[in-house]
Amino acid sequence: MTKTVYIVGSKGIPAKYGGFETFVEKLTEFQQDKDIQYYVACMRENSAKSGIRADTFEHNGAKCYNIDVPNIGPARAIAYDIAALNKVIEIAKENNDQAPIFYVLACRIGPFISGIKKKIKAIGGTLMVNPDGHEWMRAKWSAPIRKYWKISEQMMVKYCDLAICDSVNIEKYIHECYDGKGIKGRNPKTTFIAYGADLTLSKLADDDEKLVNWYKEKGLTKKDYYLVVGRFVPENSFEVMIREFMKSKSKKNFAIITNVNEKFLNELEEKLHFKSDKRIKFVGTVYDQELLKKIRENAYAYFHGHTVGGTNPSLIEALGSTDLNLLVDVGFNKEVAEDCALYWSRKPGSLAKLIDKADQMSADEIAEMGRRAKKRVAEEYTWDKICGQYEDVFVGK
Repeated sequence: MTKTVYIVGSKGIPAKYGGFETFVEKLTEFQQDKDIQYYVACMRENSAKSGIRADTFEHNGAKCYNIDVPNIGPARAIAYDIAALNKVIEIAKENNDQAPIFYVLACRIGPFISGIKKKIKAIGGTLMVNPDGHEWMRAKWSAPIRKYWKISEQMMVKYCDLAICDSVNIEKYIHECYDGKGIKGRNPKTTFIAYGADLTLSKLADDDEKLVNWYKEKGLTKKDYYLVVGRFVPENSFEVMIREFMKSKSKKNFAIITNVNEKFLNELEEKLHFKSDKRIKFVGTVYDQELLKKIRENAYAYFHGHTVGGTNPSLIEALGSTDLNLLVDVGFNKEVAEDCALYWSRKPGSLAKLIDKADQMSADEIAEMGRRAKKRVAEEYTWDKICGQYEDVFVGK
């Protein structure tokens, strides 16, 4: 019997960017159990980026549905999730699905979930939720929006039949916060399934024209730069990383691959005056995945400063491709990297000291760190393994 799984909450597939988008892409690409039929809600404009105009289409064997949602500012993501869930519940009804699963990525629609849960229950369905990271802690949100996120998370955890956490620390946090607060005072039911990473090496050679031109344009050379790739937001520790790099004695460059937010950039320049330090290079975004992978592989070391959220995709990618990784010392990062990385705190002087230490490491020491990191990713974070674990949950093994 076919098991139907409806996935809501990503912008959709084919994936262009983003953690949840990549997750859905890989979940469908690495599908092993052919008795599962995935249905994926997609934002119409995301599909349009891949030249898809049809209301419905197939990708990686998944049936995809385009959802139209008006551009109403920050509330748009909430409107999209509600519209998408209502749409897939209707599809499940029309198909007369037996025990369908509705898997919602992130906790955006908590205040509306009890009514939706009734509809899901009425057709014998199951509601699963990925609580994501601590969205309510993100610095970009105003106090009222943070409050909304926190209440929304509480409601989603209360009404879901299973919370699938991509971090042991997030699973622990869900129980600490919400045990005894489920329906009829129950504890939430949770499980842990990590996020995956692609371990294949870049197809680009060191003398590939694309790479050579990029290095030339950015003033970088192989193994002579520290690297960070991530969203340009305060909770990703950009201020600390730039300040500490400026304090360090390193002769190497610091390449920052990010989508620059002018307001935040100007604030940092006022505080740090980093433009006077020629080593600090904001090099824009890189959407070419093979090029990005090669830039990671050729970095001397990688910084990871994320302090909010669960298992971060860019961290696993870094462990899979960059030999030397310098991570901010928080539970999520330690859980993923264990002894395969070096750690720094956000206290003044900590990272500068670590950069100077990293600069003195021998090629053999760095290669050994890389070997351990790749082994860790290969054992715990391959998409094959992750997708198999999801399939076991979906079919009730």
